[in-house]
Amino acid sequence: MTEIIDPPTPKMRRELSFGTDPRSVRQRIEGMEKLLERMFVIPGINKPVGLDVILDIIPGVGTISAAALGSYIAWEARNLGMSKWQIARMAGNIGFDMLLGAIPWIGAIPDFFFRSNTRNVRMIKRHLDKHHPDTRTIDVEAR
Repeated sequence: MTEIIDPPTPKMRRELSFGTDPRSVRQRIEGMEKLLERMFVIPGINKPVGLDVILDIIPGVGTISAAALGSYIAWEARNLGMSKWQIARMAGNIGFDMLLGAIPWIGAIPDFFFRSNTRNVRMIKRHLDKHHPDTRTIDVEAR
C-alpha cells in the first residue's frame, strides 16, 4: 500500500530552503557561530569550545580552514548590505584570529579567548535588529 504525501506547505518550504531573507541569514550565521565557537563545553571549566579552536591545533591547514569558515559569516554580512567599514572590521577580526592560530599548538590558547566569529555575529545581529527588527529573537541561553 502506498502512502500519499501532501506537497510541502509554504511554511515548510521556507524552513527547508536557503533563503536570502534576513531571518534565514540570521539562522544560518547563528548556526555557524555555534559550530565554530560553542560546539561543546569542556567539563570542569564550563567553557564552550568549537571547531575554530579544534582546527587551530592542526598547523597551517587548520588555521586556514577556520578562517575560511569564519569568512562565510562576513560574506553573509556583505549580502545583507552591511557597510564596508563593518565588513572591514569583520575581516580584521578574522585576520587577527588567523594570526593567533598560526602559532602551532600554542595558537589555540589565545583563540580560545578571542572569539572572532562571536564578535562578527554580534555585529550582524545589531545590524539586523536595527534594519530588520522583525528578525529579532530572544536569547534564552546564558552567556
